[in-house]
Amino acid sequence: MHRVKEVTEDGVIILKRHKDGKLIKVADLVNDEPKEREKIITYLRNIKSADDMDLIIALGMAKEGFDWPYCEHALTVGYRSSLTEIIQIIGRATRDSENKTTAQFTNLIAQPDAKNDEVKLSVNNMLKAITSSLLMEQVLAPSFKFKPRFDDDKEPPKKGELKIRGFKKPNSKKVNDIIESDLNDLKASILQDPQMLKAMPGNIEPEVINEVLIPKIIKVKYPDLDEAEVKELSQYVVLDSVVRNAKIEQNGDKKFIRMADKFINLDDLNIDLINSINPFQQAFEILSKQVTTGVLKLIQESIEATRIKMDFEEASILWPKINEFIKKHGKRPDLNSNDPKERRMAECVIYLKEEKRKRANG
Repeated sequence: MHRVKEVTEDGVIILKRHKDGKLIKVADLVNDEPKEREKIITYLRNIKSADDMDLIIALGMAKEGFDWPYCEHALTVGYRSSLTEIIQIIGRATRDSENKTTAQFTNLIAQPDAKNDEVKLSVNNMLKAITSSLLMEQVLAPSFKFKPRFDDDKEPPKKGELKIRGFKKPNSKKVNDIIESDLNDLKASILQDPQMLKAMPGNIEPEVINEVLIPKIIKVKYPDLDEAEVKELSQYVVLDSVVRNAKIEQNGDKKFIRMADKFINLDDLNIDLINSINPFQQAFEILSKQVTTGVLKLIQESIEATRIKMDFEEASILWPKINEFIKKHGKRPDLNSNDPKERRMAECVIYLKEEKRKRANG
């Protein structure tokens, strides 16, 4: 049991934990009273250490213009409305910070009732998030600060820095704010774009992806950015994505970076080389290997099993027809077939599998 001890002038709620008497600092963003909300938002924008806040309670995504890098555990209750939102929540908990070596994301959801179309859609989004977490390994990869490299630049990069010839550091505050707070959200939007999904396996030249497709997606997502800002942001997204998928290795006193099938001396790294690489192809290949059609089929069947209405009498009539279908066509009935009879036979197979599982579990 926690007891409210006080509310500070900044709007921070101080709770006393009954078990050990520890004082817990809580930010309540559910409170819609404008003055109170503005006070706590201002406080959150200016926190300097992990001790300044212990818990933030919010509805939705709490996108009020602050960042909380000290967050160790993001706990959400209920279905998320989109994959983008899920990725953004994960991104909030995985900011680099000296107070943590691990971070956790938990989403509490009820067992889905697949009769409800809205719930089915939400479950599908959750499944997309699971698969896309492979694509979004970049969220957890070490991040770099990018700096331009000039011909007369003899100073070696500092730890965590990467110098690239031809790189123009973003000057726009709007672009820098997006890079600081919404980069993962933007990448999630890029990964969901239908044209990008077609381009990721390598069907389109990398230069087209990096110089045409990604800027188009950015224009739609951030219509208030001008052409120069779109170019700045696009270049940064490509650079960050390529580098996070790369490996840096040392050979003697030289450092090399392995990107896609290229092995380059870090001193020779330039923006034209970056633009010649598909930033998401390697991640797509990981996804292709690990999330197989068999895995996705099992997921689909588990959802369908909650929806199918059938009894054993109907199943016993359909079973001989199913065997006959398999003999004739050399495959099982398809749940996505245009033939309603074939679809019903496919549902019967799922129904019988589920009944078998229930009996095995007692």
